[in-house]
Amino acid sequence: MERKLNDVVIRFSGDSGDGMQLSGTLFSNTSALEGNSVSTFPDFPSEIRAPQGTVAGVSGFQVHFGSTAVNTSGDYCDVLVAMNPAALKANAKWTKRDATIILDRDAFDPTHLQKAGFATADPVAELQLSDRNVIWAPLTTLTKEALAAATLDNKAILRCKNMLALGVCYYLFNLPLTHTEHYYEHKFKKKPALVDANKTVLKAGYDYAANTHAFANTYRIAPSHLPAGKYRIISGNTATAWGLIAAAEKAALPLFCGSYPITPATNILEELSLRKDLRIKAIQCEDEIAGICTSIGAAFAGNLAVTTTSGPGLALKSEALGLAVMAELPLVVVDVQRGGPSTGLPTKPEQADLMQALWGRSGESPVVVLAAPSPSQCFHYAFWAAKIAIEHMTPVVLLTDGYIANGAEPWRIPSMNDYPAIVAPLVDAKEQGYQPYLRDAQRLARRWAIPGTRGKEHRIGGLEKDAVKGNVSHDPQNHQKMVELRAAKVAKVADFIPPLEVLGAAQGNTLVVGWGGTHGHLLSAVSELQAEGKAVSLAHFNYINPLPINTLQVLQGFQKIIVCELNSGQFANHLRMTFPHLNIAQINKVQGLPFTVTELKQFIIDNS
Repeated sequence: MERKLNDVVIRFSGDSGDGMQLSGTLFSNTSALEGNSVSTFPDFPSEIRAPQGTVAGVSGFQVHFGSTAVNTSGDYCDVLVAMNPAALKANAKWTKRDATIILDRDAFDPTHLQKAGFATADPVAELQLSDRNVIWAPLTTLTKEALAAATLDNKAILRCKNMLALGVCYYLFNLPLTHTEHYYEHKFKKKPALVDANKTVLKAGYDYAANTHAFANTYRIAPSHLPAGKYRIISGNTATAWGLIAAAEKAALPLFCGSYPITPATNILEELSLRKDLRIKAIQCEDEIAGICTSIGAAFAGNLAVTTTSGPGLALKSEALGLAVMAELPLVVVDVQRGGPSTGLPTKPEQADLMQALWGRSGESPVVVLAAPSPSQCFHYAFWAAKIAIEHMTPVVLLTDGYIANGAEPWRIPSMNDYPAIVAPLVDAKEQGYQPYLRDAQRLARRWAIPGTRGKEHRIGGLEKDAVKGNVSHDPQNHQKMVELRAAKVAKVADFIPPLEVLGAAQGNTLVVGWGGTHGHLLSAVSELQAEGKAVSLAHFNYINPLPINTLQVLQGFQKIIVCELNSGQFANHLRMTFPHLNIAQINKVQGLPFTVTELKQFIIDNS
């Protein structure tokens, strides 16, 4: 019997080599192509080569798809695909009480059960899953039987079993195989044997689900009603790269990215390196310091300069970022936050770099700080980070995090006519009387003279500058003036960013406050509370320094402010420093995991 549902959460889980990331990606792509709203959460193990069959080596991919707006990857899953005992043990707690759990029966032997840390031979009873619909499917055996006539070796055959599990899920949710089959044809076009093998196994999984009596129902999720336009699934890292590319095009400047690979930011560098046709120069440097220093040199030479990193790399870049502040050069630093300190949790999201972004340099070194709220919105805020950096001649730190950087959602491809021009304050070669630190009154930005422009030779560097000529100056009064000018220039950015918006009543009892990548969960929690009749509003910050010009006006309209963030309270403390008279409470989570809507709602109710 077919049943209609509004939304479903499904989680694919197994060893790192089981292809769970690919299965989840293909499932989410198919859902999106069928018109569903989609949000994903790839969950990677932190160890590069964790022992196979252990909980530490489990890799997961969660997909939330629905017929209405989907803002998060989901709290708990309706379907869990677990390819081995470790995957079941790691993810059983994330299943709903009536969830369907699909297990590869062939993997649940004594050796794998022991590796996963089970004390008995009955993992379902041990994990108290009697109220779940557990399907013991012989996925490995079925894969071997389906490919008995194939010319592949045994290792290649076993790599296809994730596609058998995918076929089962396509049947369960009435999704077509064609989109995934087209993927095979493109991906393996030079290896027809792999195309045939994957198609065969995918169909075998679909047929197995259709012919077994384990599934009492199938389900259908109607297409969502998205605004008209051309869409594609996009991850936060890809969207960030494309936003920077769009900004370079609007500014008519070449784009340079000097970076060192670091999880979870590396994909931005990889994406930019593919676009040499768009005048993009991307260099994998020998370390983080070299990455930012090459970018500062590129900014001096007239490029839109970018460097990408995560928290540990941002720490290493701090001195050079101070140089960019002193030289007043346009530079975008993308920090894809992860759990710390030190190496910390490389594949897990956190929001603990905020204070480092705001203050983590020697001396008075103010920079503009932005934070993107979702995977698709990374495009928008990367564009605006570049626009602000160029037009205000200042470094800008753009904060994302591992959750939105690796996650994906449908993105309506914008027309570049909808985005404003970016006007670089370049010095005209014919201009007379150029001085490198003369400023325009509107932005307090200095002019940008490209090296090699005749008559516009000038000095910049790490030593303090004369307020007009740019020559080295140790004069105390000049230093005071320059410190104040650099701070005033960053503060002036508030005149060029949108005001803070409030979802719900503009005044009242409780205002929920968040920033950056927590947006989807906070939006869902507050929307559900409002639907339940609770008097609660939401203000989400994407401009952190400077704050939107109406911030105090908004915050003063509420008796209680609850700041929710994935750290120990950094933005809450930033607001307390800025507005010490306000009543600010905080909800914090530092587990390498995003919030769940369920816990947020309970926290807000308990603290309102």
